[in-house]
Amino acid sequence: MKFETFKPGRWQQRLQYKSFEPVPVNHDWHWEDPQINVLLESANRALGELNAYSLIVPDIDLFIEMHVVKEAQTSSRIEGTNTGIDEAVLPEEQIKPEKRDDWREVRNYIDAVNFAIAELDNLPLSNRLLRQTHAILLRGARGEHKQPGEFRISQNWIGGSSLADAAFIPPHHEGVPELMGDLEKFWHNESVTVPHLIRLAISHYQFETIHPFLDGNGRIGRLLVPLYLVSHGLLAKPSLYLSDFFERNRGSYYDALTRVRVSGDLIHWVRFFLRGVAETSAKGRDTFGKILVLRTDVEQRILALGKRAPNARATLNLLYRHPVISAADLEHQLGVSAPTAQALVKDLIRLGILVEITGQMRGRLYEFEPYLDLFAS
Repeated sequence: MKFETFKPGRWQQRLQYKSFEPVPVNHDWHWEDPQINVLLESANRALGELNAYSLIVPDIDLFIEMHVVKEAQTSSRIEGTNTGIDEAVLPEEQIKPEKRDDWREVRNYIDAVNFAIAELDNLPLSNRLLRQTHAILLRGARGEHKQPGEFRISQNWIGGSSLADAAFIPPHHEGVPELMGDLEKFWHNESVTVPHLIRLAISHYQFETIHPFLDGNGRIGRLLVPLYLVSHGLLAKPSLYLSDFFERNRGSYYDALTRVRVSGDLIHWVRFFLRGVAETSAKGRDTFGKILVLRTDVEQRILALGKRAPNARATLNLLYRHPVISAADLEHQLGVSAPTAQALVKDLIRLGILVEITGQMRGRLYEFEPYLDLFAS
């Protein structure tokens, strides 16, 4: 199939509406547009530089967890939740009751990402894996009654309040299993000579067009990106997430998907996607660089603690995973006494590493502010 002559599908008349029935994608793809080749080279180079950090930085998993939190918060925000990254790392009891539904959706996304990445050791990227991940995403949240973990068996729509005024109506539910089966084959078809990032761009478009779930399609579709990259060995760790790029360019993102469906302009979408990979990879690379600079700085500071430095270093390793902590957490996690934990907190506040954020006499929480700031921007 040639990009320049791509026919995306057809509108099928139903009883009171028309659904869009996309064509299958599991076949070879070709293009003449030279800019795609240039963008593909740039995206692959940036992705390789990002992946290098996963291969050379000791204890990289400490920092990957905050990348996952950032992705969960941003991807959920696209869907209308209102949880800041500083709130996403707080325990539920510290979240205002009126914001807990949003907070749970973000935490579900974190659980879903961690489950899916871990499960790649047991399952290939597949519809089975996506369904299992979807079940976790909607668990106990606002979409819990919308067939979590199952492809839809009814018609859905995008935009508007009903089928009558919808901005886009995906394919009829009877065609979803076949379309998703074709997409799964495309992920693993070694007989087609399509570069992975091109294949991933087409896959994200196709997934969002099929819209196989009643709820959570945007989040699962965006999660498909790191899952694909990790499962095919382009990334050693799940360090690339496009939600931030899609949100900052939300109008362009939706416009690019719509242009494919309306006029078959796949070239425009692929260019947009590749720019997103290149820009996001470069931003992730820079963030890892800043983390390493910060790590060197704070480890130099704690050397001044003398005999207390080992406990302070162990505390830092906790903070890289969970940048908001209490003295009780330190007591439990490090196996130290309450006075020792309190003394550690005071030392780290004095060194400018921790900041008290609750203003309470009891149950105080402390934030690793310079680290969290790297992800809040």
